[in-house]
Amino acid sequence: MTVSNWKAMTLAGATRAALVLATTMAGCAAQPAGGPASAVPDPGLQGGRGTPEGCQADKLGDDALIGKTEAEAAALLKGCAWRFGNREGQHMPGTMDYNPQRRTLDVLGGKVTAVRRG
Repeated sequence: MTVSNWKAMTLAGATRAALVLATTMAGCAAQPAGGPASAVPDPGLQGGRGTPEGCQADKLGDDALIGKTEAEAAALLKGCAWRFGNREGQHMPGTMDYNPQRRTLDVLGGKVTAVRRG
């Protein structure tokens, strides 16, 4: 291997590394800030127990939330302990503690697709 070949290989490797870095940075910059766009705010603390007054959803079965929009479900769950489990294909962070009063909602296309307790 000659010095000129070695220099050419080093330059090609540096060019590839710069291209990979630029692509990675551009991909990170393209991510929307704050997660999925929605009018429904994050429900708050993951381990919350809800309010002493309870919530409207306690009078309904959990299946009644399926098919509701995020806003409708959030209104019914006001005062309840709840969180998003999967929102528009993005898995949301959650705690590992078991809270039978807490509902975990999966949302796809702006509608609730699943409700789990715990």
